[in-house]
Amino acid sequence: MKDRSTRDEIIRVEQVCFAYPGQQAQVLDAVNLSVGAGEFLAILGHNGSGKSTLAKLLNALFVPSSGKVYVDGIDTGDADRVWDVRRVCGMVFQNPDNQLVATVVEEDVAFGLENLGIPAPEIRPRVEDALAAVGMGEYALSAPHMLSGGQKQRIAIAGVLAMRPRVIVFDEATAMLDPAGRDSVMDVVLRLCREEGITMVWITHFMEEAALADRLILMDQGRVAMEGAPREVFARVEAVRALGLDVPEMAELGQRLNKRGLELPEGILTTREMVVALCRLKSGT
Repeated sequence: MKDRSTRDEIIRVEQVCFAYPGQQAQVLDAVNLSVGAGEFLAILGHNGSGKSTLAKLLNALFVPSSGKVYVDGIDTGDADRVWDVRRVCGMVFQNPDNQLVATVVEEDVAFGLENLGIPAPEIRPRVEDALAAVGMGEYALSAPHMLSGGQKQRIAIAGVLAMRPRVIVFDEATAMLDPAGRDSVMDVVLRLCREEGITMVWITHFMEEAALADRLILMDQGRVAMEGAPREVFARVEAVRALGLDVPEMAELGQRLNKRGLELPEGILTTREMVVALCRLKSGT
């Protein structure tokens, strides 16, 4: 996997401001952002911080009030190229039921392809490949409403994958799922990013999900308040909490133990890493 600094840029956000029609308050205020091809970027922020608005700007659902958003070099504000943007950048929303439109799974996955005018002989192999990629091939003839929340979300992802985007934006895509459903979706997303090279922009409020990203961006009052690798960001426990956000449990525990005199390394994010650090401390290695 390429280091982020050597990746080609696929998304660029330049001095973007956004206000909803009829409102003076800026939801986004001079946001600058670059995303590398194949990167897994997680965006965090409390409610009202602007993270979901930013997600919709990347898919041309919204256009900036001022500033520019470029996706694979395409200006999202160019009304003639909206569908070009959406071919490059797909989007998965919080509630999968809002994206499932057909009564049979394979027909649902094919829906976007038909709207794009993909030739019929090409649609079936794309649908089969997309369902296989999310581990849902055996449900091709099932009714979506009979599936679990996690399965529905994987079908929604398959519908986006079938259009072969280079970027997928997930706007709180696991918020309505139980832990098993969240794990299932995260496994798919991580594999598609690491093995297929699809760029992932992951909007979430789950710290454990964000910890899996290559890079974090923390939003506050419409601005980028903090940025860096998960270990760097979550090591700043107090600064993250000052933004109204939590940190992974092990990061908080590490800070508390350090305050009690245990010299643990910074950047501990998982239970396994904590166990290893404590064992090494005890053995003196």
